[in-house]
Amino acid sequence: MTAQYQVHGDVAVITLNNPPVNGLGLSTRLGITDGVAKANADAAVKAIVVTGAGGAFSGGADIKEFGSPKALQEPNLISVIGVLENSAKPIVAAIHTVAMGGGLELALGCHYRIAAPGASIALPEVKLGLIPGAGGTQRLPRVLGVEPALNMIVSGEPIKSEMLAMLPGQKLFDKMAASTASLAEEALAFARSVADVRPMPVVRNMPCKHPQGDAYFQFARNMVKGMSKNFPAPAKCVDAVEAATKNKFDAGMAVEREIFINLMLTPESKSLRHLFLSERAASKIPDVPSDTPQRDIKSVAIIGAGTMGGGIAMNFLNAGIPVKMLEMKQEALDRGVATIRKNYEAQVTKKKLKQDKYEQRMSLLTTTLSYDDLTGTDMVIEAVFEEIGVKETVFKELDRVMKPGAILASNTSTLDVNKIASFTNRPQDVVGLHFFSPANVMKLLEVVRGEKTAKDVMATVMAVAKKIKKTAVVSGVCDGFIGNRMIEQYGRQGGFLLDEGCTPAQVDKAMEKFGMAMGPFRMGDLAGNDIGWAIRKRRYSEKPHMKYSKTADLLCEKGRFGQKTGAGWYDYVPGKRDAIPNAEVVAMIEAHRKAIGITPRKISDEEIVQRLVFSLVNEAAHILEEGIANKASDIDIVYIFGYGFPAHRGGPMNYADQVGLFNVVQAMNRFAQNPLDDAKFWQPAPLLAKLVAEGKTFN
Repeated sequence: MTAQYQVHGDVAVITLNNPPVNGLGLSTRLGITDGVAKANADAAVKAIVVTGAGGAFSGGADIKEFGSPKALQEPNLISVIGVLENSAKPIVAAIHTVAMGGGLELALGCHYRIAAPGASIALPEVKLGLIPGAGGTQRLPRVLGVEPALNMIVSGEPIKSEMLAMLPGQKLFDKMAASTASLAEEALAFARSVADVRPMPVVRNMPCKHPQGDAYFQFARNMVKGMSKNFPAPAKCVDAVEAATKNKFDAGMAVEREIFINLMLTPESKSLRHLFLSERAASKIPDVPSDTPQRDIKSVAIIGAGTMGGGIAMNFLNAGIPVKMLEMKQEALDRGVATIRKNYEAQVTKKKLKQDKYEQRMSLLTTTLSYDDLTGTDMVIEAVFEEIGVKETVFKELDRVMKPGAILASNTSTLDVNKIASFTNRPQDVVGLHFFSPANVMKLLEVVRGEKTAKDVMATVMAVAKKIKKTAVVSGVCDGFIGNRMIEQYGRQGGFLLDEGCTPAQVDKAMEKFGMAMGPFRMGDLAGNDIGWAIRKRRYSEKPHMKYSKTADLLCEKGRFGQKTGAGWYDYVPGKRDAIPNAEVVAMIEAHRKAIGITPRKISDEEIVQRLVFSLVNEAAHILEEGIANKASDIDIVYIFGYGFPAHRGGPMNYADQVGLFNVVQAMNRFAQNPLDDAKFWQPAPLLAKLVAEGKTFN
């Protein structure tokens, strides 16, 4: 049983004990209802306290039961809340640390609530494409007021208990405890003080009205519509809260339930729930147990003070980890430190960072021009030019100076981590840590596991990733790892589309309408077209059989490298990121088309999306087959957090599953008939063909 029952004099205490966040799984739900029955049957018990063990009151649904029939098995959460409300003896929720989702709904079913300061309170279901499903949309407006409750439900963001307690007229908390440490004693005393109060307050019986009624909800709908493109749940939150103001409680609950069930079936909610589970699964490595010992990382060195090195450094400074930054010249160091300062000062100006925090972070940063000064650091991350000879020089120096047991990491985005490891006498300590630019903003971190990378190194860097608030995905060694290997095929298809009749703007608009943060040509301009050019030049000698459009090379020959030069596929005005179509670029594409004898044709947005997205899917199937990625969901995480793939589609593999892998292969077979495309590439990867034959999906 994951809920414990104890009696303290005349008060029974039911403690949820289902680590890590006291999820409301079946065992916990049974423990709560059994405890309430036991307390009501004991004449010596006058009141009941419900609380949570460890670091949470309750985080809501049990992730182990997520989406399974067990989550609905009786007593389901609605039934449990009914038991609390109907208890003959008063029940006090003692809330601390975290009360979210079903955890908050559980507390709303109690007669009274006492909260410790600093507790995070939220109904975050909207982030899973849902609305609260156990009365949250009906009870929270009754205790908090309609507007603050709707704001919480629509945003899904946590708010600290002491902030909510300051709202005028709020009835969410009957009392604020002095601290988390004193909560248990204060809850017992409060329970005793209300033991004889009758009638007991029940949230469902409280009134729920908004003075402006229809006008307010119309305003709310307009606001939500503008903010929640592609996501149906936020607008449905408004409908459910409106139902609380216009119906008796049970009728409002029926509206909430119907909306909840309908949203559960939407592709958007399925995608968001897939992402929720995938993000948590990404940190698990099949052959590295969770209890693998970790190395102690108390200090970090960064090689290179450029844009990437500075961004990487900020992640560690933000987490309170001292950083030593190395460059070859003082001017480069000064520039790097100035950029870090500028980034932090921008946050201070926007009131996203307090001045004292900024100063504290900068105090953790030191600089050096000598490798010998890195001797004492626990981990070093190299962020130098992407060329194997440069990496060799760096890693030979690191091998010379770093202490035994230090982790040696490369931020390479495409190069062979095994080769880099071979430049040292300690390949077991070498790992790839591929940060995405800007490194202080982007959540994704590709952790590249070399052939000889030690298991404790993997366990350590995954834990470090969590500490610096990155979503880490493990990749094996291959050219481009997971993300950049796939994006190369995406870029090739973009080039073929230009050859066949598209403009860059048409391709980008189609992909942005699909939901991508930006299309392939705007993305190329942002990353720097010269980077892709360098990779293609390498490909021309390494893989002469691989087919490419020459338009991107022609663009680079004109020096149009993207935003950094003010001109790429588009023109850019200094200080702005708006992509302005350029007539000369369109003329260049048309002239090239003519030179190679192609008659342009009209290409639909549907074909653009399918060719680009299915190129990702087919390459990803090869990556899975080769064991470069552990699971399909890891690839989805890479593309959501690293490449701007739309979250409401759940990543390329989830999207392919939703379209149907049979349909994906049928489309690929059509593309293979196109004489201007690469028929060999469109041969379905063996894994993809196998899944179609067996009627299975990636995830």
